[in-house]
Amino acid sequence: MLLTGFEPFDKDAINPSWEAVRALDGWRCEGAVVHARRISCVFGAALRELDAAIDELQPVLAIGVGQAGGRSEITPERVAINVDDGRICDNAGCQPIDEPVVPGAPAAYFSTLPIKAMVRELRTAGIPASVSNSAGTFVCNHLFFGLMHRIATRPAPGLRGGFIHIPYLPEQAARYPGAPSMALDTIVAALRISVATALAVRADLRETGGQIS
Repeated sequence: MLLTGFEPFDKDAINPSWEAVRALDGWRCEGAVVHARRISCVFGAALRELDAAIDELQPVLAIGVGQAGGRSEITPERVAINVDDGRICDNAGCQPIDEPVVPGAPAAYFSTLPIKAMVRELRTAGIPASVSNSAGTFVCNHLFFGLMHRIATRPAPGLRGGFIHIPYLPEQAARYPGAPSMALDTIVAALRISVATALAVRADLRETGGQIS
């Protein structure tokens, strides 16, 4: 399976997504081997790197992981939307405004991961988690949408995919007074649970995971 994390961005020296993902490189789970790949925090380049990794590995499961400063939980994403709208510039200085990720593609795609089962297993393990209904409009959503568009338009045997957002690490949160954080070993444990659940569960749970706002 393919597990991706991003390079640091916005003046951070580290990105927890890559720190956590690379800790799982080579891990064997449910008959699959995790292959970690570091993705550029750059519109366009991120999708080219994702495509290259999928072409190389031919995975049965692909999960992108990204940093979500301000969140206190592990949040599997429900939906990717077809819009790039950068609040800040990416690492190449690009800041698209209201541009499609893929011109002519659908407005949105749903994850094909068992996101509610993942949340239940994470909570059972004592790790804060919830379903997220917005992956934002920066490079995380860009990658998520590109992944789901590829799965929809270039089907590969058994390939499923989605995206998970994770909190800051404590050393990052120190830059932002009051910002929540999560220890790296907890994030790594959360990804192990998420990957194992995604590989084992095909039909997601039917239970509430909605939000009022």
